[in-house]
Amino acid sequence: MKKVTAKKYLGQHFLKDPEIAGKITGSLMMHTGYRNILEVGPGMGILSVHLFGNNKFHTRLIEVDQESVQYLMEHFPDHREDIIQGDFLLKNIAELFDGPFGVIGNFPYNISSQILFRILDYRNLVPEVVGMFQKEVAERIASPPCSREYGILSVFMQAFYNVEYLFTLNEEDFTPPPNVKSGVLHFIRKEDFNLGCNERKFRLVVRTGFSQRRKTLKNALSAVWTKDRLENLPYMNLRAEALSWSQFVELANLLDDDFKI
Repeated sequence: MKKVTAKKYLGQHFLKDPEIAGKITGSLMMHTGYRNILEVGPGMGILSVHLFGNNKFHTRLIEVDQESVQYLMEHFPDHREDIIQGDFLLKNIAELFDGPFGVIGNFPYNISSQILFRILDYRNLVPEVVGMFQKEVAERIASPPCSREYGILSVFMQAFYNVEYLFTLNEEDFTPPPNVKSGVLHFIRKEDFNLGCNERKFRLVVRTGFSQRRKTLKNALSAVWTKDRLENLPYMNLRAEALSWSQFVELANLLDDDFKI
């Protein structure tokens, strides 16, 4: 069977080692008893073999590359109805399952952050995620406050999920080999994943605070709120990287809705 040609514009780097693939799929804990799994960007199906082979799972695949879809259809003829050609970033993934589902994938580096933002949009349906990222991005997402790597995506993901960095993969584990190492992350949704504040305002505070991360929050947030309204609020003399997600929630609740923009 002809192999799929890796396409640079899709950020395709195919994992080669079946043992590593088993380790990645084995990281799914199925902790809430759900059984639906959505694999994003299966490529040539090295993870899919393990997922389809486990009768605890009802697995569906979503793949944007037509050549990969054709390969997967031929490779997994008994699962054709569960192989979907489509763009995860555009698809209404709530329609794919009747109930909650986990998400897994060797995520293309060029859209990995967008995939997580999309998962956040569907977090009420997604209790667990196992994903592979560029190592630098994975470390950033999992990093704690007060670290240089900590940023917007760290705050957003940690607000709703417990994040664990599992292990690192080397360049030679893929074909074609990327120019960077990769890291695998595990996300378990928190039992209480309601922020307790206006989410739009929370996102605005976080994004604005990190938009000029060298500035104090008072100076950064003055792009949205007047300085006199920020004067007596907590954390104003700190930089955004010093605040945990819960402190950003606290700040969002203290800030009024009268934006300058």
